[in-house]
Amino acid sequence: MTADELESSRSAPLPVLAPTGELDMESINPLAAEIETALAQHDSIVLDASGITFGDSIFLRLILSTHHRADLRMAAPSPAVTRLFRVVGADTVLRVYPTLDDALAA
Repeated sequence: MTADELESSRSAPLPVLAPTGELDMESINPLAAEIETALAQHDSIVLDASGITFGDSIFLRLILSTHHRADLRMAAPSPAVTRLFRVVGADTVLRVYPTLDDALAA
């Protein structure tokens, strides 16, 4: 990637991913693929977590590994996601914002 391409990717609008429903071993692959696609073009992504009703350890692993690779902003986490992050302490390391607008503005 050239310096011009890198600057262009940083100034482009952030991709917003908005998965819904349960995210577990059976259903995580589409989100993982979306993250990979977004990270191929951007160094930051926003995950609108308001529609996630359940996330297991596979979901948590995907979120933490994405956090280590890029600027991941979690927006409007559902109660289930908030509870998961709090139980494992991920809420202390992840960038979590109360609304999508807050995450985009950060």
